[in-house]
Amino acid sequence: MNLATLPASADASVACDFVSADEIRTRFSQAMSLLYRTEVPQYGTLVDLVAEVNAAALQQEPTLLAGPAEVARLDVERHGAIRLGTPAELHTMRRIFAVMGMWPVSYYDLSVAGVPVHSTAFRPLGEAALAANPFRVFTSLLRLELIADPALRTLAEATLARRQIFTPDALALTSCCEAAGGLSSTQADAFVREVLHTFRWHHSATVTQAEYVRLSAAHRLLADVVCFPGPHINHLTPRTLDIDAAQAEMLRRGLPAKEVIEGPPRRAVPMLLRQTSFKALNEPVRFAQGSGEGAHTARFGEIEQRGIALTRRGRALYDQLLQRARSGGAGTLEQVFSEFPDELDALRRGGLGFFHYSLRAALPAAALARVAPDADLETLVADGLVQATPITYEDFLPVSAAGIFQSNLAGDAAVRYDAQAAQAEFERALGAPVHDEFALYEAEQAASIAQLRQQLQQAAT
Repeated sequence: MNLATLPASADASVACDFVSADEIRTRFSQAMSLLYRTEVPQYGTLVDLVAEVNAAALQQEPTLLAGPAEVARLDVERHGAIRLGTPAELHTMRRIFAVMGMWPVSYYDLSVAGVPVHSTAFRPLGEAALAANPFRVFTSLLRLELIADPALRTLAEATLARRQIFTPDALALTSCCEAAGGLSSTQADAFVREVLHTFRWHHSATVTQAEYVRLSAAHRLLADVVCFPGPHINHLTPRTLDIDAAQAEMLRRGLPAKEVIEGPPRRAVPMLLRQTSFKALNEPVRFAQGSGEGAHTARFGEIEQRGIALTRRGRALYDQLLQRARSGGAGTLEQVFSEFPDELDALRRGGLGFFHYSLRAALPAAALARVAPDADLETLVADGLVQATPITYEDFLPVSAAGIFQSNLAGDAAVRYDAQAAQAEFERALGAPVHDEFALYEAEQAASIAQLRQQLQQAAT
């Protein structure tokens, strides 16, 4: 296939024909959803189930979401997860996600929970991009240095070195976008089609059955990453407004759901992230060199519920309470977290959560003109002139991520590694620093306050 490319010196008239990164991301997430629905039929059941639960939640409480735009976002919202084998794969994946307007946010060291990977989440940044499509991919890199057996480590390295997980056209279109500053609609469609190949499931392994058994015995995730031609997407996650109701409905419909929802307990004001899943499928695999057939367990269905993003102070309190609950003897998770304020105004006044500040709709101009542009924010909220809307948490929780991984990698819960976080090494492989999630939320809140001050200044003059 010979793909037409645009020169790096493309003029403004050509650039106007580029489709936006938001549009490319939307096309890709839609294509990914169709692919996964075809490959894992239970995913389609899960999507339909979540849509019904969300509709019921909104009928019962119409103010759960802040308007039609938030409802539209909810309907398309997904996150996926992939596991890469080499630094080169991670570096190229960063370039590919950049074409879709997705950037690495936060560093997650899952080795402390017995999973030999470290990770980041590629996602859009900024209110407009998130509103257009908040598609995220939790992306992990295998840490071969944590594999104790030198011979097994050598086998894994050699196997991974032989594979190429990106098609030539996917690489060419990525380079084209980088050189020209964008892709045309036709090129964007070709890009989506080519990149989708990286995420497909492969029934044929790249190792013999004996090699697969050796790798799997060391860690099931090691076998999942190393033994196949590509990093098949291992789950795709719709967002629900009531994960407890969705969990109950999964069980009612016969889906093999997890017993425990990962993350904080059920609250009046949801915070951070709660996740659950149905257990991974056993899928038939043909091993290399005619060495036999078997089954591999990796891909599963997951749902999530997102709440308010916590400030550094709020996250410190969350971590403290979670540690107390996990240490035992302090009561149930719900009992321990009763110490965490569960009312929006208390979270805001306590500096525990991030909020977007805006003028209330339909305020009389005369009333605004009497307000000093530098008036105290608390007073403006108390007087009903300004509304504070919680900012949605867009990221992930390390404990939840590790719990989801382990629950779908049978038999590895007891594995532990004497390892330290290796963010600098991860970022070298990535070819870029990861964004600090707290800085992003702080910037969004500050920008809303700055816009509010500007509106009050305009009203005063």
